[in-house]
Amino acid sequence: MITKLPRWVEFGALLLAFIAGSINAIGLLGLDHQSVSHVSGTATLFGTQLLTSWSTSLHLAGVMLSFFLGSAISGFVLRSSSLKLKRHYEIPLLLESALLLATICLLYKHSNFGDFSAAAACGLQNAMVTTYSGAVVRTTHLTGIITDLGLMFGNYLRGEAINKRKLMLFSYITFGFISGGTVGAYLFKVGSFNALFLPTALCVSIAFYYRTYIKTHPEVE
Repeated sequence: MITKLPRWVEFGALLLAFIAGSINAIGLLGLDHQSVSHVSGTATLFGTQLLTSWSTSLHLAGVMLSFFLGSAISGFVLRSSSLKLKRHYEIPLLLESALLLATICLLYKHSNFGDFSAAAACGLQNAMVTTYSGAVVRTTHLTGIITDLGLMFGNYLRGEAINKRKLMLFSYITFGFISGGTVGAYLFKVGSFNALFLPTALCVSIAFYYRTYIKTHPEVE
């Protein structure tokens, strides 16, 4: 039941959105203006580049495939799309941090594979928690979140009650993604690709906190 889930779940969603926002900002500023936290824009670019540049199209296809493979890894590890405590969410988080470390090394070597590892990290994170409070949740982009917020507001104008916890969750994700983009842009300005160490460290910290919480709260379902 959603009402039995600890309140830190929303804070965790905020942190995950912050991580994704910072990664995406660094990607936009340092990877030839390439978004890596979602694939909508990448798919559009892929379609347009098919007419002009096969090499660019292949690279963009690699970014989309990497995002797909990251999601597949998450699905293999977690086996379900619904949020449930005691699942091993620390594993995809640690894998994400490893991919981000690989991204830093690759980008400093001017390797295009850095785009792929960054996209895989975001795909892995985005697939971690996809259903929560009866809503589809994504932490690496805001399209669905803003859409759902708009629907909730429209329903409220019709006199329907608002699920306050869902509203809180979506508000946290929106704030986290935007603030992550701001911080990521600033860190990239002062430290180039070293800025990715922040989301890497956050992934590791969240993973260890989550595992510690589960061990110290055996009554949690």
